Amino acid sequence: MRIALVAGEPSGDQLGFKLMRALRAERPNVEFLGVGGEAMTAEGLASLFPLSDIAVMGILPVLARLPTLIERIGQTAAAIVAARPDALVIIDSPDFTHRVARRVRRALPDLPVIDYVSPSVWAWRPGRARAMRAYVDCVLALLPFEPAAHARLGGPPCVYVGHPLIERIGELRPDEAEARRRVADPPLVLVLPGSRRSVVARMTPDFGAAVAIAERIAGPFELILPTLPHVEADVRALAAQWAHPPRIVVGEAEKFAGFRGARAALAASGTVTLELALAGVPMVGAYKVSSLEAQLRHIVTLPFSILLPNLVLGERAIPEFLQGDCTPDALGAALADLIRDGPVRERQLAALADLDARMALDAGGAPSAHAATAILEAMARCSSG
Repeated sequence: MRIALVAGEPSGDQLGFKLMRALRAERPNVEFLGVGGEAMTAEGLASLFPLSDIAVMGILPVLARLPTLIERIGQTAAAIVAARPDALVIIDSPDFTHRVARRVRRALPDLPVIDYVSPSVWAWRPGRARAMRAYVDCVLALLPFEPAAHARLGGPPCVYVGHPLIERIGELRPDEAEARRRVADPPLVLVLPGSRRSVVARMTPDFGAAVAIAERIAGPFELILPTLPHVEADVRALAAQWAHPPRIVVGEAEKFAGFRGARAALAASGTVTLELALAGVPMVGAYKVSSLEAQLRHIVTLPFSILLPNLVLGERAIPEFLQGDCTPDALGAALADLIRDGPVRERQLAALADLDARMALDAGGAPSAHAATAILEAMARCSSG
């Protein structure tokens, strides 16, 4: 069995290498080809080119790299068509991977194509769901509400295989000593202004002002700002201007340690909000897009929330402040409500307690194993159909 895998960014690389292991556990003689990063390469994939060639996000960075992206799309599709694998699995990064899939489908119409990680069709360009039926046979969803969204929008068959964070609950939840830190004084507060330079630049000044307001309302607290190496310099320069400079920690281990002792958090929208929610940390969510992206708001169809935990819970349990509503005064007052004991904090904690049941897999086990099984089942359906 030969399976082509195409990942377009580091998060997809992490999903990809676990999927490779899970597929190998089911089919020991499976071979892989395609595009991946360091983790997939270490697992045995000979990537067609470095992942850094295509791992770009945002409108302007994509435009700047457009000639290379177009070249890599053609190169990837041609290599897969020439290899004639038994299936193609595209992993996230729809702007790149879906273009590859469409080209491959035109050349190999009977090749099973599985999309691992659904595009956000429930929020952005919902017409993509129906369009995907022409070149995707099955979607593997990380979020439990996505199969229903694809069914409603006329998308391909979609199955929930679980979010990779399910496998990391132990790293997110506090032990006895860390649980005591959550209720001790001074409270530990986290601030997470994003992992992309453009988002960090937009969010960090407002977050710093919001923290100062929250401290005036709720009293003194310890402040930690987890960040990543590629934006550390930007974060340090911006946070140095805050009235209450935070303790900046770098890397995932330090970030999760902060989660386990935190009383509350202020976070930019993204996967980190789901991490905080699964850790049981009450939070305020916020986001601003660039003026160019704001002009595209008319094609965003999200009904009530941009925060992943709210979407999973089906309610606006976590307060969120977007664009013009994302002001230091609003953020600071909402954060203070979560630092102090009271009904606002208790309501959010009660809502977060439901997340485990909402995200659980019926049969248990690792999401990567469920994904591998779903891929093999999709391949069998395509070959018999």
